[in-house]
Amino acid sequence: MEDSDMDEATAMRQGSEPMSVPQEVLDVLHSGEVYCWDGELMDAAQQEQRNMLNKTNELPAASPERDKLLHEYFAEMGENTWIEPPLHANWGCSTHLGSFVYANFNLTLVDDGEVFIGDHTMIGPNVSLITTGHPICPDLREKLAQFSEPIHIGRNVWIGANVTVLPGVTIGDNSVIGACSLVTKDIPANSVAVGSPCRVMREINEHDQEYYWRDKRIPEGM
Repeated sequence: MEDSDMDEATAMRQGSEPMSVPQEVLDVLHSGEVYCWDGELMDAAQQEQRNMLNKTNELPAASPERDKLLHEYFAEMGENTWIEPPLHANWGCSTHLGSFVYANFNLTLVDDGEVFIGDHTMIGPNVSLITTGHPICPDLREKLAQFSEPIHIGRNVWIGANVTVLPGVTIGDNSVIGACSLVTKDIPANSVAVGSPCRVMREINEHDQEYYWRDKRIPEGM
């Protein structure tokens, strides 16, 4: 993991609840290096997180108990952040959510590596944020080898429905990712990007300050 990632993770964790996952497990998951899954070390810790996640998915969406559990489950969860159930995740303790984040149903977090989501970001239904991959080498995959790279999603990003974001990707502030995109590389700030693989189509411009959809003008005073 890069020093900048470590600094960001430390800063976002300040003031949050102690995490139940042992630090030695997190050190392996967040190393950025290839490793083989150690069931003796990792299975029990992951099962504890899964039990907490299952409980959040059973509770009513607006339940204060669910909100409390989610704050314990994630590494960081800012104020007025809302995650529609059901939520699917490998760990939860590797994901850092800013304030006023909204994620629609069926968000999937393959968060063996860390995920950072900035304030005021909106995530559509059926989005997958995948930090983890496996070697192409068959012998290594047979040994359950894997590696993870962090995903960084900036402030005020909109990610459309059915988008998949792959390991190591950074999406800059204010950008829009079109529905069904496969994001394999970094997307700069203030961009509209779409496709598989996802490519920048254009920058956000003055037209977008006047029109909210095609030829529909933004109402005056809005």
